[in-house]
Amino acid sequence: MKGIVLAGGNGTRLHPLTLGTSKQLLPVYNKPLIYYPISILMLAGIRDILVISSPSSLPMIRGLLSDGSQLGLNFSYRVQPTPRGIADAFLIGSDFIDGGPSALILGDNVFHGAGFPRLLRESVANVDGCTLFGYPVSDPERYGIGETDELGNLVSIEEKPLRPRSNNAITGLYMYDSEVVEIARSVTPSERGELEITDVNRAYLKQGRAKLVRLGRGFTWLDSGTHDSLLAAGQYVQVIEQRQGERVACLEEIAVRMGYISQESCARMAAEMRGSAYGRYLMEVAESLN
Repeated sequence: MKGIVLAGGNGTRLHPLTLGTSKQLLPVYNKPLIYYPISILMLAGIRDILVISSPSSLPMIRGLLSDGSQLGLNFSYRVQPTPRGIADAFLIGSDFIDGGPSALILGDNVFHGAGFPRLLRESVANVDGCTLFGYPVSDPERYGIGETDELGNLVSIEEKPLRPRSNNAITGLYMYDSEVVEIARSVTPSERGELEITDVNRAYLKQGRAKLVRLGRGFTWLDSGTHDSLLAAGQYVQVIEQRQGERVACLEEIAVRMGYISQESCARMAAEMRGSAYGRYLMEVAESLN
C-alpha cells in the first residue's frame, strides 16, 4: 500500500502565522506538524509516500523532508494548484498510486493511542473497499458522521447533519482499494466547487464495501487547523512526552525501530541535532539499540 499526505490549502484560518510559512511546518510542540501524519503512515508499514501541497508550500516541505531516504522512505511530491477538495488527491496522485491500494491522511491531523500501530497494520492488510476511522465527538453536527448498526456495520454517512444519528466523526485518515481513482474521477464538484471525499466514501457504501473502525477510549484525534486546535495539539503532545518520557511522532525513532534504517544512521542524525532535547532523546534511542 502507498500513502498520500494531503497538505494543501493556504492555511488562511491560521493567519498571520501562515503568511510567511507553510501550515505544515508550524510546530506542534517540538516537531513540524507534517511529522504527525507521516508518522501514522510509517506505523502502518507504508514507506512510499506522496506529499501534495500548494505551489508556495511544497518547496518548503521538500526542503524539510528531502527524498525520504534518510528515514528509509521514498517521498514523492505533487502540486495542488488550488484547493479542490480531498478527493482531488486521488486525481493528482493517480500515477503514484498506479492501480494499487492507498491510504490518505490529512496533513493537519494528529492521531495517538496505545495499540494504534497494530490496528493500522491490521487495517492495511484487510482493506476490502474502503476503511474509515471514526472518533466519538460531543458536537457531531460539525463533522462528517458515520452511522453503524447494532453489529457495527457502516450504514450511512452524513455530512454535518442537523440531527446526527451517531456521534462517530469520520477522521482525516482513509484507506482504499485499487478502485478509488476511478471512483474519484466519477465524483462531480459539490456546491462549494470541491470534490468531496464523502462522495467517494458513499460510493463504496453503496457497494456495501465501506467499513468504519471506531477509535474509542485510549485514542486521541486532533485537527490542528485553527489557532486554538494547534495550541491544544501542542499541549497534548507536551503532556504525553513529559509525563511518559517518550516522543510522539519521532520519525527517526519509528524508522529505526521498524527496521527502515540502521542504528548507525539513527545515531548520525541524532548527532546532527545534539544541541536540542529532541536530538539527545534520539541519541538515547540509538544507544539503547546497541
